[in-house]
This record gives sequence, structure tokens and C-alpha cells, in this order.
Amino acid sequence: MDTHTLKSVSDLPGNFRSAFSFRYFNSLQSECFPLCFHSDINMVISAPTGSGKTVLFELCILRLLSKSISKEGMFLHAKGALKTVYISPSKALVQEKLRDWNQKFNSWGISCLELTGDNENYSSRNIQDADIILTTPEKFDAVSRYRVTSGGLGFFSDIALVLIDEVHLLNDPRGAALEAIVSRIKILSSNHELRSSPLASVRLLAVSATIPNIEDLAEWLKVPTAGIKRFGEEMRPVKLTTKVFGYAAAKNDFLFEKRLQNYIYDILMQYSKGKSALVFCSTRKGAQEAAQKLAQTAMTYGYSNPFIKSREQLERLREASPMCSDKQMQSYILQGVGYHNGGLCQKDRSLVEGLFLNGDIQVICTTNTLAHGINLPAHTVVIKSTQHFNKEKGHYMEYDRSTLLQMCGRAGRPPFDDTGMVIIMTRRETVVHLYENLLNGCEVVESQLLPCLIEHLTAEIVQLTISDITRAIEWMKCSYLYVRMKKNPENYAIKKGIPKDRVEKHLQELCLQKINELSQYQMIWTDTDGFVLKPEEPGRLMTKYYLKFDTMKYIINAPTGYSLDEALHIVCRAEEISWIQLRRNEKKTLNDVNADKEGRLRFHINDNKGKRKKRIQTREEKLFMLANDWLTGDPSVHDLSMTQDANSICSNGSRIARCMKEYFIYKKNYKGTLSSTLLAKSLYQKLWDDSPYLLKQLPGIGMVTAKALHSMGVRSFEALAEADPRRIEIVTGRKYPFGNTIKESLSSLPPKVDIKVEEVDCQMQGISKLAVTLTRLSQPLQSTKRHYADMIVGSEEENRIHFHEKIRMEDFSSPYSVTILLERPHQQVKVTVKADLIFEEYIGIDLHETLLLKKANNNKINYKSENRLPHYYPPMADACVVDNNPVTSGPSNRKDKKDDMPSFKLIDEDSEEEKEPYVTMDEDDCVIINEHTVFDHIREKAKCFPSLNTLNPTTSPGSGKSILKRKSLVENSPELDPLFQYDAVFDLPTNTKDIKQSAQQITSLVDVKLADKTETERPFSDETIFNYIRKRSKNSPVLATSKLEDPITISSQEGRNAEISPYRTYGLLVSPDTKRPRVTSDAPSEILSFDISMVKRSGTSLEQNKGFCSTFAGKSNDSDSFLGFESIFSFL
Repeated sequence: MDTHTLKSVSDLPGNFRSAFSFRYFNSLQSECFPLCFHSDINMVISAPTGSGKTVLFELCILRLLSKSISKEGMFLHAKGALKTVYISPSKALVQEKLRDWNQKFNSWGISCLELTGDNENYSSRNIQDADIILTTPEKFDAVSRYRVTSGGLGFFSDIALVLIDEVHLLNDPRGAALEAIVSRIKILSSNHELRSSPLASVRLLAVSATIPNIEDLAEWLKVPTAGIKRFGEEMRPVKLTTKVFGYAAAKNDFLFEKRLQNYIYDILMQYSKGKSALVFCSTRKGAQEAAQKLAQTAMTYGYSNPFIKSREQLERLREASPMCSDKQMQSYILQGVGYHNGGLCQKDRSLVEGLFLNGDIQVICTTNTLAHGINLPAHTVVIKSTQHFNKEKGHYMEYDRSTLLQMCGRAGRPPFDDTGMVIIMTRRETVVHLYENLLNGCEVVESQLLPCLIEHLTAEIVQLTISDITRAIEWMKCSYLYVRMKKNPENYAIKKGIPKDRVEKHLQELCLQKINELSQYQMIWTDTDGFVLKPEEPGRLMTKYYLKFDTMKYIINAPTGYSLDEALHIVCRAEEISWIQLRRNEKKTLNDVNADKEGRLRFHINDNKGKRKKRIQTREEKLFMLANDWLTGDPSVHDLSMTQDANSICSNGSRIARCMKEYFIYKKNYKGTLSSTLLAKSLYQKLWDDSPYLLKQLPGIGMVTAKALHSMGVRSFEALAEADPRRIEIVTGRKYPFGNTIKESLSSLPPKVDIKVEEVDCQMQGISKLAVTLTRLSQPLQSTKRHYADMIVGSEEENRIHFHEKIRMEDFSSPYSVTILLERPHQQVKVTVKADLIFEEYIGIDLHETLLLKKANNNKINYKSENRLPHYYPPMADACVVDNNPVTSGPSNRKDKKDDMPSFKLIDEDSEEEKEPYVTMDEDDCVIINEHTVFDHIREKAKCFPSLNTLNPTTSPGSGKSILKRKSLVENSPELDPLFQYDAVFDLPTNTKDIKQSAQQITSLVDVKLADKTETERPFSDETIFNYIRKRSKNSPVLATSKLEDPITISSQEGRNAEISPYRTYGLLVSPDTKRPRVTSDAPSEILSFDISMVKRSGTSLEQNKGFCSTFAGKSNDSDSFLGFESIFSFL
């Protein structure tokens, strides 16, 4: 584009002109200006590094903001209403854009939010209010997976613009996350329910380095032809000079990398011309060693150090050096050299970048991650070796052309330089290949979604964006994988030359295969046809914690009662840290660590005979030893590379262990929950719970201070609280008021609490009633930080969690009590119950209580019916005591182990209570029942049987004329016939409406007909009754010749006072259904009918409610073996 056609900044509305510090856009920006600012079409732009692509992003942002300008020219901004999402592969680039855009847009009220691993201080409210979200693909994927309704997909409907930087990184293994989130945005934008939201017309803008298949990206992002812009090297504003040097190969790649370090200093002296330089190394350790070599060489020159230009520069470096937390870096900074990689903390990275921007640091040795966009001025770029270690494939590979071009693009970046120098150091046999690669163009960008398709598919099912097979296939068609699968099927295990419809069929088969695999491991639920898809808890946890499918399989297949070291082994096998390799030069150090002559380690690597191995041979063993060494609190390994590996183990391992904890809580695995909870906290704090340096958890206490406190006997939080501040200052060598500050750091701990578990009297046989009480001993301080703890009650013998609740320590009402019912197995003499209060973050303050239960005996049965609100988290302020007594529709089954007969008893009087808050059975009333005592008792009661009338066959059973009346259990209730009196005795419906419904279901049951069919009244004698019983007991367990039809299922919720709250019954499960046989009316004429009210409720109901299956703590009682005998007396 000619100069006279360049677009001016004055072409923008007056409100937006201040966003740019220059007057004219360059030729690339001017050509894209009409499409970026005057239209809303999707765009894909391919251009060299350093050609000004960032300005195109800003023009699109201004286009979106222009919709908020009123007709009067006023900028009316609605916070968070129209969101822009900027996605970059590099955290450093995200933070650079954040600083730049905050300066440009903050004055307009535009809020920018960083979502990366370095920034965890955000809430769902911050996401909702943000106008520009700057993020990496992995972090954005994780945030939108978690808390779908609040902070997850809740803000998706407000997304109006998506800016994708370095989109050619789809070819990198990390590109799968980028592909997944863009596909998610695409499929949600087509959702009919969101058609009126900004997401329905979301705009996508992607920029990349020069790539050959930009049309494929355009097809994926639905970019029209006008929106595809491709620019060549002629657009580069700075002229680059490239030199390639070839060196003889060494025995192995490691030695070759080490040899190249000897040449870097001479190359910089010859070509950098005293200007700033970037040295790209393939590994973090290589970058650190290259910086060390340069610093040592420069130190030999003394005051003639070529990297120090003035005394003022040296003074600034001396001031900055102590600010760096990396001890090795401090000495390098003094020589004008630094190193930069992802293993450094954010503070150190920012420090190095700032010194380099100011020109104080002359040389930075870094990994290729710095190549992706961060704007650091460098005249010279040195690429030390063109090979890098591929984590997935486990060996060294050549850089692809796009990565090389990214590195080259750091040289001579405007506006810092007008020329640039690139030096490439490689093997001699690689020189020709490298030149050809640079000249022929970049390799084709392929999809990397296939290797991790199952994880992203699970995430979409968990978020409910995929609800069935059809939707799953549609989601896959929204991916870049589908685009490339049609173009290059061989790369995705499909035969070349097959028709496109066969490709689609292969995609469907692939989708079904992954879904079947998820269903096999209970990650998702499918219906019988396999069409409907719903998430299960393991799938939710895998998605929430961003785990690989293989890692989740390790957790699912873990042993039931696994220990702490087994939990650590699972973490070391995890796919998330599989990229960490065992290097040759690390084996001796690790062998010395495992020897553990000082007895520092908690666990060791043992051989098959249980003895410590003398040689560490595998990657997993290295990870296990590094974690053990690091968790002592004072690691003996100080090597930079292994230190960074240990940091990765702790950060990733803590996340994996938290997932394990929630999974075992879901499975009610007590031992697994305790082990994984402790491991998660230990990896987070980098301390075992028995470490002598627990005080390192407090802010302001590092390793030096912790050792000093340890030397004076202060090893716990309680000891620190009682320590003298002045003595602390003397021991640590610090000045006043350091001792007071250290003691004040105790305020960051949760409030002190006490937990107590005790067994209270229980009225039920074989049931233990436990009361767990939580009492706050100190008042919580006013702090923005909230502390959480898990209260877990479980038994070791059964390895089962009986109760679990997550509690917010500042907010629970003290004392907070929970009542738990659990059954003790009869065969066990003792049951050990443990109550644990495990804090989520801090180690060394957990509370554990143990209770040894006595052998099961015959206690009183005491049921309390209470109506309470369901208990949700967080607990309500007025819900101080939680009583979990069961509310049942009748007493549960009792069966004494020594008794062979059902335990029931007949009484003379009726109960007149309207409610039954207490149904008691005293031990004095419990007698051993056998057939003799039963017949003796019936013989006793038969003397009081009333006379019965002969019924007319046409008389309705419910007429009440031929049925003996009895007192109702409910005042003012209608007269009930014997069947309905039976219902009332056992808490079945007793109101008129329910009686009529029951009468329709159980017709003709009490249609009693006498043989002579006369209406004369005739009493029954004792002999008649017993003859009848003897006759029926010989052959049939039912009355007369009555036959059983389909059983009637009566829900326990139909009964009065029978509703069981699922939020209140901890450890006690009651089957909701009661089944009773229905009897037809074809009984013989001489069937008995007498007053059922004579049956004592507290006795008979225990046996008549055999239909209830009462289960305590997950166990069910055995079925009664005397159903036949019971059925004979079922009319009682």
C-alpha cells in the first residue's frame, strides 16, 4: 500500500483517538482498517512477527465500544455488557497486553481482567463485570468448566468479540485447549435460547505468523473471503540479517547443548554491537546454565565487563539484585545477565523484564516461550540449537518453522531498532535442511484435539452443552479437527482417498467410541439406547480439576483402603506431570536422597524385598523421591532443574489429590479420604504434617526464620503464640518490631475450635447414636480470607464415611451439633468411630477424636418425630443444633439374634394419641415368644371377643352396620371397619379421603359372610377360633383360601408423620415403600372378623411392618424366616 493511502488516526471518532500515540497506521493496518473498524465480519490475518498485528485487535475493540456511543457523541458504557476475550498462548504476553490496555482504556471505565495461572485473585463477580478478559487457553477452559452457572458459562452470553493471538499454535499440543474453547463458543452461539444475546453474533478475529493453510482456519472460524488477509515478509518493518552456524555433533544431545554454551559469548561480542540480546535455549536448565556461563565469563573482565556500560547501571543492578528471590539469579544480575522461563515466580520474571526494558540487563537467556509475543527490545537473537525436547514423544526434535520465525521475530522489533541480527547455532548436517525449511514456508497447521478428545468431550457433557449423541457429533463438527480430517485424513488414522461422507461416519464412530469408554468408567450416564448423555460425579470431578482421563482411571482403580504413600504414587503416575524426565546427571543425587542417612524422609523407594533401592531408575521413582525430599520442609536438592520439577509436582499434585479427596468422599471411602486430604494439603504447603518447619505456612516466615524458631524450641503455632517477641528478634537477628509482626501472623490461621464425639442413649436395638459437637474456642477475626474445614465421621473397620460436611469456620453457630445413627454389626465386639475436623489449607491444626463403641445390646426403642428444614451449605445462623433422629412411618424391624420368633404382643387398650412423637417399648414388656405363649395369649384374649353379626351379601363392607366399632386413633374420625382400623394402627392414612382411596384398592377384604347367611347374631367360641387357626396353619400362610394378588405398594409418605427428610437422616436409610398382600373376597363363609384394635401397636407393628427395609449405615437386615407363621396372624 502506498504512503498516500495510509489511514490516519483522525479517521477514528474523537473519543478513541487518544488510544494511539502515532498519527498514521502502517500499510498492513491501513489495509485492514475498513474491515476491522467499519464491519463486524470474522477475520483471519497472517503476517510476519513485528508487523503491527496488535493494533488490529485494538481497532476491533474500539469497533465494539463504538456501539456504546450515543447520537450526541457521548460514550455510555454498561459494565460487562459486551465482553471481549483475548486469548494468547503465553502468560507473559497476556500480562504485557494487560498493562498496555489498562493504560489505554482505563480512563474510559473499561475494566480488564487477567485470567492466568499467575492470577488467582478473582471472583465470579469480577468476571461478570469485566469488559476485556485476557487469558490463556488452558485457564479459560478451566474457568469456564468450573461453576457453570456462576463464573463458568454464566458470562458466555455477554461475549461479543473473541481475539485469538498466535492461532498457528493450534499445531502445538497445547492447541487442543484453544480448539476446544473456540468450538464451545461456536456451538453455544448457535443455541436457540441465546439468540437475543451478544454471543449469537459473536465476532472472531485470529492472527498468526505466515502459514500456508490459512483457508482451513477461515473455514473453521466461518470467515468470508473478504476477511482473509495474508501478508508476506515485505511487511516486516525491520530488516533482519540471518546467519546460520553449523557445529560438529556430540555423543548425545545433552553434550551438544553444553558445548554450544562455550561459543555464545564470542558470538555476542562479534554481532550484537553492544546492544541487547536474547539467547533462546531449548530447556529451562539450559537457559540457566547459559546465563551462568556468560556471567562467569563477564566476571573475569572485572571493570571491563562488556555488559556494564556505566557506574549508574551497576548501582541500579546492585539495588535490584536483592529483590530477586532466586539466589543464583542475584549474582547473574550483577554482571548484566539474566535468565527468564516459566519456572520463575511472577515477581522474578517481572523484575528481569523491567531491567531488560530499561537497558540495565544486557542479555537474557530464555526458553522459546518468550518468543511468543512479549515485547522485549533485542537487537540480536541467538538460537542455541534448533532442537528441543518434546515432552509427549520423549526425545529431541527439530523446531518447526513457525517457532523459528517467532524467535527470529524478536530481533529488531519496532520501535526499538531499525535493524536486527539473528544467529542460528545448529548441527552441520542440519544447515541445508534449515535453510530449505526457512525458504519453503511453514508446515501445515494440524489439529491436536484427537489425543485429548475424551477429556474435552466430557467437559462439554458436564457443562450440558452436549446432552445427547446428536449434539456431541455436532460439537465435533465445530472443531478444527473435522476441517483437517477432511483435508488430510491420513494424519488422523483414516485411509487416504475415502469419500467425505465416510469421513463423517468415521467421526461418528469415534464419538461413540469415546462415549462408550466414558460410560464404562461411570464418567457419564447413558440411557438404554445410548442416546441421552448425562454427567456422573467422576466425570464432573475430572472436568472440575482439569485432569487427564488416564489420571482419573488411576484414581478410580485405586485400592479401597489405600495409604498415604499409595496416594503419592498415584500422583507420581499422573499424566499431568509425565513430561518430567529422569536425566542422567540427576541419578546420583536422587540415589543419595533415597539412602537417607539422616532419616529425614517419610517414605522411600524399596525393592521387592522391602529394602531401599540403591539406584533410582524410572521417572516415577524420581518424582516420588523429589516429592518426599521437598515435603520435609528443608529439601536437600538445590539443583535448579530438579527444583522446578519439584514445584511442578507440588502444584499439579495438589490439584490431583484434591480430586482424589472429593472422589473418595463420593465413594464414602474413609481411609482414602483422609490420605488424599492430607496429601493435597501437604503438596500445597510443601510440608508433611510431621515436619519441624510447620511455621513456614505463616506469611513472613521463610526457611531461615523457621530454622531459627526451631532452634529456640518454637515448632508449633501454640508455641509461637506463647513465645516472647523480643527473644524471637534476638534469635532471628531481626530488629523490632519483627517479633510482634511474626506473632501477628497467627491471625491468618482459622479460629480455634474443639470437636467432641460421644455416644448417647439410643432407644433402638443394635443402633448407636453419636453426638458430634463443634465448639469455637476463639472468636474469628475480621478478615477477607475465609477458612473451610471438612468434618468427617467414619469407622476404620468398615472403611466407611458415615457423615461428611464442609464447614465455614467463621460462620457456623457455636456449639454446632450433629447426631448420627449407625448400626453396629452383631459379630463385632467393638467398632471404632473417628470424628475428624480437617482444615482445607493449613497443616498441623487438624482435630481427631476416637470413640470405641460397646457391643450391641437390647436397648429401648425411642423414635422422635421432628419437622426441620433441610440443611444446606452454608449452615443457617439459627440452625445451631442438627438432630438427625429418623422420622419413620412406623417402628423399624426388631429381631433379636437369640430369638427364633417374631417379637410382638397383643394389648387390651387402644392408643388415643393424635400424634406419636414417642413410640416406646420397655424392656419389661419384652418376653420371649414361642408358639405356646402365642396360643396362650390368644386363648386369654379370645374370652373377650365380641359377638359378630351375620352379614348380608349385599351389604357394603364400609357400611359399618356389621362391623364392630372401635375408638379411633384420631379424634372425630369416622367409624372404621377392621381393615381401616388396621391402617390406623400402623400409621397408614386415617382421614376419610384416604380411607375411601384405600377402600377402592382393597375391595372385598372385609366382606365377611357367615355360612348360614342369616342376620342373627352368633358369638364365636374359643374352639372355633383355634380350629380355624390350626386348619389354616397346616397348609397355607394366608387366611382361608384367599389368594395373593399383585402387592399394593403404599409409599411411606402417604402415612401420617411418615415423611423422611433426606437432609436429616444421616447414616439411616429407610425404604420408602411398604408392601402388603391384597386378598380377594372369595374366602369361605366361615371367616373370622374381630376387633383389630386389640393388637398392641408397640408390639404388632414391629412385625407387621416387615415390608419396611430399614438400613442403618448402609446395611440391610435379613428377611424374617417366619413369614408363614406371621401371615397366619396377619388379620391381627
